[in-house]
Amino acid sequence: MVLRPVQVVPRCHCNFSPVPGRADWNRFEAMASPAEFRCRLCLVTPHAYDAEQFAPRLADALAGADVASLIITASSNDIRAASLLVPIAAARGVAAVIHNDTRIAARTGADGVHVDTGVADLAAALDTFRKKKIVGAGNIGSRHDAMELAEAEPDYLFFGRLDGDTDDAIFPKALDLAAWWSSVTVIPAIVMGGRALASVEEAARNEIEFVALSSAIWTDARGPSAAVAEVAERLAAAREPAA
Repeated sequence: MVLRPVQVVPRCHCNFSPVPGRADWNRFEAMASPAEFRCRLCLVTPHAYDAEQFAPRLADALAGADVASLIITASSNDIRAASLLVPIAAARGVAAVIHNDTRIAARTGADGVHVDTGVADLAAALDTFRKKKIVGAGNIGSRHDAMELAEAEPDYLFFGRLDGDTDDAIFPKALDLAAWWSSVTVIPAIVMGGRALASVEEAARNEIEFVALSSAIWTDARGPSAAVAEVAERLAAAREPAA
């Protein structure tokens, strides 16, 4: 396969702010300078969960501090689960994105779909949802993969696996790819964080637009709200210029 060159332009420091009732990750606000860059938190549902038991924990997490989006994973992706979780996210202005299921995304009023099953499925999702809902791409193992997926013009690229938080730190390859991507293009990057809350600082220092967390939030002994609040503090501190 011969790839068309991906447009490489000066980095636009961006901040996603969902508008209630309308999902579109093309609405990024350009920020004035690199000094104003802000890395934001995305949440990924646990790898296995009961939706009814999880729903109050999600509400608690979203009350903790700023959260940009929620990815509802395929392991529990059914209409009932999404129907419970999407309204909780919407009430907080958090974009709810369904993993690999455009049908559930449409039927539950979710803000979009996260596709990690290849270029063909990504193209199909974009044909269905372009300019209507968020469509993001994942399962990126190389720069070539990133450029190939970017040809379809998704709303973001996700680096790392949704269940890739198996170490305290961000998986080095995912971090390297996301940092590279964020430095050369305007399609935003999300990188999967580690199982430690402190891992978000690596993403912020590398000026990656978004960092995703799962087990670091849901297994915190203090509760999800306290964990999200700590993440907000860590991301803010990572933005502070060195003394």
